[in-house]
Amino acid sequence: MATRRGILLHTCCAVCLEAVFPAIEALGFSARPFFYNPNIHPFREFEKRLRAVEVACDVHKVSLIADREYGLATYLERIAPAGDIRCLECYALRMDRAAREAVSAGIEAFTTTLLVSGHQKHDDVARAGREAAEKHGIEFFYRDWRELMSSGIEAARKRSLYRQQYCGCIWSEYERFGPKKDEGRG
Repeated sequence: MATRRGILLHTCCAVCLEAVFPAIEALGFSARPFFYNPNIHPFREFEKRLRAVEVACDVHKVSLIADREYGLATYLERIAPAGDIRCLECYALRMDRAAREAVSAGIEAFTTTLLVSGHQKHDDVARAGREAAEKHGIEFFYRDWRELMSSGIEAARKRSLYRQQYCGCIWSEYERFGPKKDEGRG
């Protein structure tokens, strides 16, 4: 029997993990989820998402590598000056850390569950992954997983896993819950 290739799976949330994990394992990889998301705001949201990812990993009987530090200060220092390219900077921050973590763990490749979400800037995620891979001398495994999103939502629903209402950052929270453009500002 051939040895399965290792892959570090940067994981943004349990819903996206539920979508991608079975598919990537079916491709012959041995996936190792990695939670690093300093963008998630506020702290309680960060805790809820991390806990849901831990539960999903338990379900799949796979150990999680997690940066449990609430890295909001680091995130804001990098993203605040970025202005309109803040999403690209956020992806670059997370993909760089995932690439470094994979190299450190001796894993041959990495990818991200961000590639399953229709809410993410898919081309920017892929570009950030490729750039981090080149910088650290590791393979970035690209796949457009967006067609799997509904299966992730359904699996999370069945397992009663926390399902977030926004991307995670303070800007996406405002876009989701703040005043809508058609509501006026009167």
